[in-house]
Amino acid sequence: MSRVAVVTGGSRGIGAAISQALKADGFSVAATYAGNDEAAAKFTEETGIKTYKWNVGDYEESKAGLAQVEADLGPIDVVVANAGITRDAPFHKMTPEQWQQVIDTNLTGVFNTVHPVWPGMRERGFGRVIVISSINGQKGQFAQVNYAATKAGDLGIIKSLAQEGAAKGITANAVCPGYIATDMVMAVPEKVRESIISQIPAGRLGQPEEIARCVAFLASDDAGFVNGSTISANGAQFFV
Repeated sequence: MSRVAVVTGGSRGIGAAISQALKADGFSVAATYAGNDEAAAKFTEETGIKTYKWNVGDYEESKAGLAQVEADLGPIDVVVANAGITRDAPFHKMTPEQWQQVIDTNLTGVFNTVHPVWPGMRERGFGRVIVISSINGQKGQFAQVNYAATKAGDLGIIKSLAQEGAAKGITANAVCPGYIATDMVMAVPEKVRESIISQIPAGRLGQPEEIARCVAFLASDDAGFVNGSTISANGAQFFV
């Protein structure tokens, strides 16, 4: 029986590339999404990967959704916490609502995704937790106090989970993408995109598939001794 992987935000962008890479490696993949039914249906039709709709910011919704995945596919071995949102504003203009929305999805959403499946991973003696953080969680970013705080917090989560899970055969690692050629980035004005690229020594945006390959490695048996680590995939834009 193939191992089961859940990818939150797994039907679009980087998440879609991750879902497809894990499927190619033999995993039974469940991709979650928050609201775009049309995109999710199209993704399932094109890839054969089952999609599930729930709000990762809600614990009970996440718990019920994960239980449904296990009922459909089997015990969850790999969790890729990829779902994330932005609500950008300079700090002096940022509202409590903008702060809380990002916290709920990007930080609490990781807890809500991992916590319900953690006991099963401990019991079975195997698990892979992979969190998609961000270059901006490492270096900060103008008008992203909320986003940067959550992505930095995600790195604290994996370092702590790594220490708790290691003796039970569970690894917890993060990938910090730089600027990737997703629909969101490609939709910004060309001059803004050129300004972004000018800051990347590689001279280009990354591709979603390049992030997916990092995740596929961390999910594999080959990465069993990699724990509490962060892979920075940013074209040499920032070093830790």
